Amino acid sequence: MFEGFENLKIHTRDVKFAGVIGGSGPPVLLLHGYPQTHIAWRFVAPVLAERYRVIVPDLPGYGDSRILKAHTTWTKRQSARTLVDMMDALGHSKFAVVGHDRGARVGYRLALDFVDRVCGYTSLTVIPTLDAFAAVDSAFAINAFHWFMLAQPNGLPERLLAADPIGFIDATLLGMAGSLERFEPDALKAYRAAFNDPAVRHAICEDYRAAAFEDREIDAADIEAGRKLQCPVSVLWPKRKTASGSSPIDIWRRWADDVSGYAVDGGHLLPEFSPDAVIEHLLPFLARVTA
Repeated sequence: MFEGFENLKIHTRDVKFAGVIGGSGPPVLLLHGYPQTHIAWRFVAPVLAERYRVIVPDLPGYGDSRILKAHTTWTKRQSARTLVDMMDALGHSKFAVVGHDRGARVGYRLALDFVDRVCGYTSLTVIPTLDAFAAVDSAFAINAFHWFMLAQPNGLPERLLAADPIGFIDATLLGMAGSLERFEPDALKAYRAAFNDPAVRHAICEDYRAAAFEDREIDAADIEAGRKLQCPVSVLWPKRKTASGSSPIDIWRRWADDVSGYAVDGGHLLPEFSPDAVIEHLLPFLARVTA
């Protein structure tokens, strides 16, 4: 899936990172979403690698990236900190961040907490966690029920997922893609294998627990303090109606002064099913922020 890339194997204090790395040029960090792994970038990363050094890890606890140090809750702040440790180990002091779904949530936290490290940030299909919870309505609660199920305490979702992990991830991917046949057999097999691991399912639940509580509190503290992303921000999202009438770019302008972006045709999984639109958006933005 990543011809010409090398395996990424970096140990930090808290995480043993896995993934791939390839290309040469200014560094760009690609962060995937739920319930995927780094292979979500299999169409985008090779094109970017023609101009950039592209680092594509599994998020902490996802895929083959293993959390070495237990935390009560694995917040986006903790994920961002250990990703900075990984980039330090690779020798990259400043880099661009592109995130989709959960990776985009880690990405904006990284840009907020490590202002001097991120030269540009791109969000694919995501608004900040605080705003996402504020906009919850019945349609969101039905379509994204996993936000609330996976955030339940005391290991309840882990026990429920253990009953039929493949059935659950298949239903999740079906809802996102419309058909499992849209995934190449090797990609679907890899996603199933990762989700079949109890350690991965636990890490995913910790991710959603953090979003429901600590991450929201951290976001709220930033808004109250007037803290914003200091780097340029770009946003891409699938065309669809919103109940509030506001677009993701309007919401992101609460969080940054330099925001650009637009809606494109495609569903939630933009890096996989609308890679040409993602690449068309990223190339001029990355050229600007890495110049």
